[in-house]
Amino acid sequence: MSSYKPVTASLRVLEVLAAINRLGRHSTVAGIHQVTGIDKATVVRMLETLIHAGYVLCERSPQPVYRPTGKTLTLGTGYDRHKVASAIVSNDLAQFRQQIGWPSDVALFDHDAMLVVETSRQAEPMLFYRASGYRAPVLQTSLGLAWLANCPEDQRNEFLARAAGDPAPQNEPARDSQTLLAKLEKIRIQGYATMDEAYSRQFYDSQFFGIGVAIISEGNVYGAVNAIYLRSALSEEKARNRLVAPLQDVARRMAIKLRDGFSQ
Repeated sequence: MSSYKPVTASLRVLEVLAAINRLGRHSTVAGIHQVTGIDKATVVRMLETLIHAGYVLCERSPQPVYRPTGKTLTLGTGYDRHKVASAIVSNDLAQFRQQIGWPSDVALFDHDAMLVVETSRQAEPMLFYRASGYRAPVLQTSLGLAWLANCPEDQRNEFLARAAGDPAPQNEPARDSQTLLAKLEKIRIQGYATMDEAYSRQFYDSQFFGIGVAIISEGNVYGAVNAIYLRSALSEEKARNRLVAPLQDVARRMAIKLRDGFSQ
């Protein structure tokens, strides 16, 4: 347990910085407010603080849009687990793209989000693009829901307690635990998770949808892998029939390699 109460302003400025990285071209004051739940006046103060510190810049095109600077890279130089995982799964993910014809992501859980460590989306249109390092919300994405449904109970409870206390709209499902736990149980039984409809609408204009499975070996849940598809090309039923079994196969292969790689 911590000795001191957290500094609220510090937490808010970090939330705003995380939201800028998550939103990309949508990182306006209104967009940050929508993602974080922080009031707009506070968002503006946090942005001005980040600009002054050199971590964010403001572009006007035509309304102000905020971008992270290269200085933000210095914040993660000590973390390398994602690099290990990326090297382990990259070949399988590339082959999987060739097999199914749709792009995918592999993500590990990282405190409050799913950290994308490898992706096969590189050549996709901007609307569809997500770079490695993207932090996908747990309760809205197929990656996060697949992981959460299969992770150890104590880890799930710890995450849900944090999420329920965070006012960000993306954490709203954590405040209705009965409904959420029933949803997670269904995911465990059926063996896959799907993207939240609101997330598809907000980030993909409802044009794309995702389906994901957990990466598990011998009871260890390493993360999750998804497939993202165009909704005009596949119905949810067709996507389920075509993608779930291949996803589960590649997840098993990745899990064995991650188990061996992380144990070295």
